[in-house]
Amino acid sequence: MFKRITLFLLTNLLVILTISILLQVLGVRPYLTANGIDFSALMIFCLIWGFTGSFISLLLSKQMAKWAMGVKVIDPERSSDYDWLIQTVTNQARAAGLRVSPEVGVYNSPEINAFATGPTKNNSLVAVSTGLLNYMNKEEAEGVLAHEVAHIANGDMVTMTLIQGVVNSFVLFLSRLLGFVVSQGVKEESRAMVRMIVTILLDILLGILGMLVVAYFSRMREYKADAGSARIAGRDKMIAALEALKRNAGLPPPQLAASKGMQALMISSGERRNALSLLFSTHPPLTDRIEALKNFA
Repeated sequence: MFKRITLFLLTNLLVILTISILLQVLGVRPYLTANGIDFSALMIFCLIWGFTGSFISLLLSKQMAKWAMGVKVIDPERSSDYDWLIQTVTNQARAAGLRVSPEVGVYNSPEINAFATGPTKNNSLVAVSTGLLNYMNKEEAEGVLAHEVAHIANGDMVTMTLIQGVVNSFVLFLSRLLGFVVSQGVKEESRAMVRMIVTILLDILLGILGMLVVAYFSRMREYKADAGSARIAGRDKMIAALEALKRNAGLPPPQLAASKGMQALMISSGERRNALSLLFSTHPPLTDRIEALKNFA
């Protein structure tokens, strides 16, 4: 818990400092003027705030994942019980067309899961839980590893960063525009307060709606990574992996909440049992993923 709080505070401090420097360097002036809104200044302001945090998180993603999840990277030069993991990921990375094989690590958790992260295709990490290694056989694990390698080969980390940046920028722009418009309908002495309140409320509301957009694209990338795994390791292995995850889906481990911030990176976030939770889920239901793979040519 302390690690996650520290990471959160340090990352946000870095984001604020970076944005402050960028605004100064670019000479971005206040977007509210005596004549109303300066749309150019507002757009630049929103783009900087919208994208900076996403890109900083992307650049730090691999190191943050290692620290937050306690990932121990396997040294390929030293023999260990995990040599087959290194060899499997290396072979799959080559099959996926990656020039540099990802680092491979293991984190201690009974949760049956794995994730891939990193700022670029040539600077990435594939990590699996000890729970997955203990629960799955090698063929099922190969399907999972190929799924994560496919995420890297597809450039999903960068894609999701760009989508999040666009959504953030849109939310900031629209909430400030509407906040200004609404404030013009009240007395002049109350305008600043009304504008601030409306802007904050719209930031929250539009931010929630933006989560739906990001979650949708995240679900689409899961289908694509499943298909990538089918091409790399074989459809039967990926289906077997999803079936193994489905058998365990009814028994969520108590520490799942501890890794909640990492769930978008995982191969599975569990089964969703109602339409509302599915809309906000970063992963499609395992049953739907299995059916999609069965129909995959």
